[in-house]
Amino acid sequence: MATKSNSDARDAGAHDPDSADPRRNDPAVLLKLYEKMLLIRRFEERAGQLYGMGLIGGFCHLYIGQEAVVTGMQANAIEGDSIITTYRDHGHMLACEMDPKGVMAELTGRIGGYSKGKGGSMHMFSVEKKFYGGHGIVGASVPLGTGLAFAHKYNEDGKINYCYFGDGAANQGQVYESFNMASLWKLPIIYVIENNKYGMGTSVARASATVDLYKRGEAFGIPGIQVNGMDVRDVMTKGAEIVEHVRAGNGPYVMEMNTYRYRGHSMSDPAKYRTKEEVSQMRKESDPIETLRVFLVEAGHADDAALKDVDKKVKQVIAEAAQFAQDSPEPDPSELYTDILIEA
Repeated sequence: MATKSNSDARDAGAHDPDSADPRRNDPAVLLKLYEKMLLIRRFEERAGQLYGMGLIGGFCHLYIGQEAVVTGMQANAIEGDSIITTYRDHGHMLACEMDPKGVMAELTGRIGGYSKGKGGSMHMFSVEKKFYGGHGIVGASVPLGTGLAFAHKYNEDGKINYCYFGDGAANQGQVYESFNMASLWKLPIIYVIENNKYGMGTSVARASATVDLYKRGEAFGIPGIQVNGMDVRDVMTKGAEIVEHVRAGNGPYVMEMNTYRYRGHSMSDPAKYRTKEEVSQMRKESDPIETLRVFLVEAGHADDAALKDVDKKVKQVIAEAAQFAQDSPEPDPSELYTDILIEA
């Protein structure tokens, strides 16, 4: 998929990406990316199983297929950078090193969860990891992320905000109010649009008058770029350039990640609005984990045996997380009255 940039953006695709970012061919870095994507994939697969068993209530939106986006972007984060996203958020939690046990326990509504079992799939937070949700309202992450970016600038801490949202949220009015403020005040924020082709059950082409979502900030003077969100090496490389641009005080940036979700919008969605052939083709030709696996093997960075060991290790982590979640007790009813107010 070709990389595009608008007239105000730097041409991120004008040079050899391998020479620009040595991490693209660094075995240690790539194996870490592989393990992280596999952790997200296996976690989501187990979450789907627990949902089917009735152990996860409410809504549950899986990230399977989109692992390269948050994994590649967060590879460029430094301590103190903040992150905020929407309700398809489990992968983002794991990408910023939140404990799989705490995430899984929250999904199952247990006291050992990050929100003491009171937030569930859509509402998890970790002040320690600067992870500010998980939000059920479509587009809510954008004004909140803009506020976090304002805090970074106000405090002059040199940190930036990674604000993730989907193609469906890209049509919300609050997004453009936020764009205006972010540009006006040159806030340190990257708006990452995860374009997985479908907002709930409606394709982008049917819901958006213009489908090049990376151009959505042009009216506000915000540069944008389109990236192959199914290739973690591309995401990391392009992301590094944009992070440098934003961290240097040049204001916000829009990154459109062309990606794809294999499952329905949520666990209750049978996804009949697309063909099985379409999903199968994406899995066969563009799967982010398989793409990196093939590269690692062909480049001589790892063999199949080593990668199977990685998978074995990840499966053990997920098994322990699932067991922890099931062993953790439900919160006491008195927890309904805690964490409501904070005295400042």
